[in-house]
Amino acid sequence: MEAIEQYIVANHLQPGDPLPTESALCDSLGVSRSSVREALRQLKALEIVDVQQGRGAFVGDMTLRPLIKTVFLRSSTAPDSAEALSQVLRVRQVLDLGLASEAIQALQGTHDDHLHELVDQMISKAQRSEFFMDEDIEFHTELLKKINNPLAEQLVNAMWMIHMMALPQIHRGFEGLPETARAHEAMLVSAENGDLEGYRRAVFAHYDPLNQALDSLSQEDNPSAGK
Repeated sequence: MEAIEQYIVANHLQPGDPLPTESALCDSLGVSRSSVREALRQLKALEIVDVQQGRGAFVGDMTLRPLIKTVFLRSSTAPDSAEALSQVLRVRQVLDLGLASEAIQALQGTHDDHLHELVDQMISKAQRSEFFMDEDIEFHTELLKKINNPLAEQLVNAMWMIHMMALPQIHRGFEGLPETARAHEAMLVSAENGDLEGYRRAVFAHYDPLNQALDSLSQEDNPSAGK
């Protein structure tokens, strides 16, 4: 597995590029065909390699989906699942805070109609006590595209997807929709105004209702924790 990964790196291969045949890999690595096939099978599970029947092996998409599944399962099966999910939210918050300066640089002095439209839709849904998951992820995705940091975009989206997979637990009795929607608005307006501190305050306001919901969930699942 490591040799195939090193081959991809050394040859600067991109997703979709072909890999050597199984026979060529056997010869170059000095291992059996069964060893090569097992390595390719495991790399396929990690989306590093894409094996196509009758065509051979190619460099895979290398998305963060395996990470998403692993972290979600870890969070869901932890002795204190609410605390594990809270850690996921804290990672999201750290990423948003860490990208605050870049968001300011990208949006300062502008007015993005699409982002404002998404904020308006979130606020409108919140007023009707409706969740706004689609608008939420699109807001963060579009914001990160302006920052032009693909890895940060993938990481934020990965953490957000874990959040989505845990919705039945996090949003049980969740009452912070208006505050969360308004926090998105404050993030956008602060970025357009070049207000770094305002942006950071808005990020904290974004996550406070979710963190409070998880604290309540943790106390429900483990009443002695709050004593």
